Amino acid sequence: MLATGDRGRIPAGPEWAYEYKVDGYRACMRVAPGGATVLTSRNGIDFTAEFADLAGVFGDALGGADAVLDGEVVAYDENGKVDFSALQERRGRYQSHRSSIRRDEPFDDVPVRFLAFDLLRYAGRSLLTAPYDERRALLEALPLPDPYRISVVRTFTWTELDADHRTPENLLEHVAATAREGLMAKLRTGAYHPGRRTDLWRKHPLTHTTEVIICGYRPGQGRIAGLMGGLLLGAHDPATGDLVYLGDVGTGFTEAERARMKERLAPLERRRHPFAVAPPREDVARAQWVEPRLVGEVEYRQFTRGAGRVRHTAWRGLREDRSPDEVLTPGATDPQPVPGKKITVQAGKRRLQLSNLDKPLYPDGFTKGEVIHYYSRIADVLLPHLAGRPVTFLRYPDGVGGGQFFGKNVPSGAPSWLPTVTLPRHRSRETVTYPLLDELAALVWAANLAALELHVPQWTVNVEGEPALPDLLVFDLDPGPGTTIVDCCRVAERLHDALAEDGLTAFAKTSGSKGMQLYAAITTGDPGTPSAYAKALAERLARETPDTVTAVMAKAKRTGRVFIDWSQNNPAKTTIAPYSLRGRDLPTVSTPITWDEVRAGTDAEALVFTADDVLDRVDELGDLFAGLDTNRAPLP
Repeated sequence: MLATGDRGRIPAGPEWAYEYKVDGYRACMRVAPGGATVLTSRNGIDFTAEFADLAGVFGDALGGADAVLDGEVVAYDENGKVDFSALQERRGRYQSHRSSIRRDEPFDDVPVRFLAFDLLRYAGRSLLTAPYDERRALLEALPLPDPYRISVVRTFTWTELDADHRTPENLLEHVAATAREGLMAKLRTGAYHPGRRTDLWRKHPLTHTTEVIICGYRPGQGRIAGLMGGLLLGAHDPATGDLVYLGDVGTGFTEAERARMKERLAPLERRRHPFAVAPPREDVARAQWVEPRLVGEVEYRQFTRGAGRVRHTAWRGLREDRSPDEVLTPGATDPQPVPGKKITVQAGKRRLQLSNLDKPLYPDGFTKGEVIHYYSRIADVLLPHLAGRPVTFLRYPDGVGGGQFFGKNVPSGAPSWLPTVTLPRHRSRETVTYPLLDELAALVWAANLAALELHVPQWTVNVEGEPALPDLLVFDLDPGPGTTIVDCCRVAERLHDALAEDGLTAFAKTSGSKGMQLYAAITTGDPGTPSAYAKALAERLARETPDTVTAVMAKAKRTGRVFIDWSQNNPAKTTIAPYSLRGRDLPTVSTPITWDEVRAGTDAEALVFTADDVLDRVDELGDLFAGLDTNRAPLP
């Protein structure tokens, strides 16, 4: 079971419990009735041999009962703090040992410990549907025969904190002061949902930013072959002045930025690394080293002091205003942003001034700074779906609930480098000047305007600055009263099969609101054909199942039915872009989903994805719409 982000605000109230967020290897410990134990990772890797000391920890302590525990395998530093770098180093030595001629000898390196935080099965009974409080009580009652090898993660209920005149914020201050990774908040009545990311668990990681020196890069592979794949980072040791290896960063770049960065680094290439001490060989495989002259900025979640590495990094941009001589390894105390202050940031090759970053734009407190952060992180997969398409903004300058307006014309004060296109307004002699968002800086600029929603047509602008023929077919599935996105999934399955019969490949995404959309990449010689085709197919499904589907726009016809909105294919219409935020109570996102998720869709809540969810999904699944263009086919 996975957690969603808490959007910067820890949930509070007697219904919540809090646990320390632990930085180790997530693992499931399965204990058979006889005590035999198997350890598996979240993605199914068998850890049993690697952590053999943990495999027999229970012995016969459970009295013949079986058990399944969820937790983390951790290692500690000399100060008694969980140290992920020590665990990584141990794993590297284990893998080297396993491949050596002495691989049959017992491997005894850094001691490890299993920190359990949930109990999923005990004494023949599945606990998945039991509330958190019950699972937790049973977990804490288990006999733990060796506290050096297994223990239970500390929990605090809101009520316990309140009785001590403390709050979750006080607990978070303690977490920060003791250099822990963060806090987890868990709903005390919540069940356990294997493999699901859910709001029943909320995570509050502590993130930081730091300046880094670019010391090398890895060439891209796969879809980014020929581009820069990731940067190898360094900084100066404040005690010795030596240039030391700091880690790497591979996310947060657009493809255009990857290409520009490779061009920028090519003249700086050198044969050897520039560090005072050679970095671990396994960390710098395929490295192309460069002169350490460029400074950038990364966001990171943790700095492991023993290994001297920044972890969970994301690229924020070059810092042309900084000299490499100024860049030091992250200090003991990281600076906190000043509320309301205007700041200047580097976004790709542009410098932008941002303002009011602490201003909440969503009722749950999600701020403008967090909106900009999301669009910066998602830019790599979002920008290809905006490329060449005039963008219409839905802006919320006073936040969701404070009024909204469509922004088609580029606002005054737009940067001179922003590309635009001027097109005639539909059925009018007037014209509209649209922005074209083709780089990270343009996306950040739009987010700073509180442009939460990005809408685009099903066509691009050609080199002459005129609308090209439609290249996308879209069906917008809108659930009427008494229906949900689950009903849309059933209609989507039928549309998928009907499109396949006509040689078209359908891709699905949520709308980020109540419904979902289906896309297919097409070629056509007539701008009116997509709308006619979509209407005919929608009317066919409505005739076949009139009680559950309608192709009529009138709202009176929608009760208990899913409306297939075929009119989104009108050249004058726009649709919410993939990965765009929506202006709803929560910062939900129009999210590409797999057909397995569509077919398994029986829970509407499971198909609601927030900004944090989507960033995690892209890290795990990549861009699920990446194959759209490569599956283009003629529209019948």
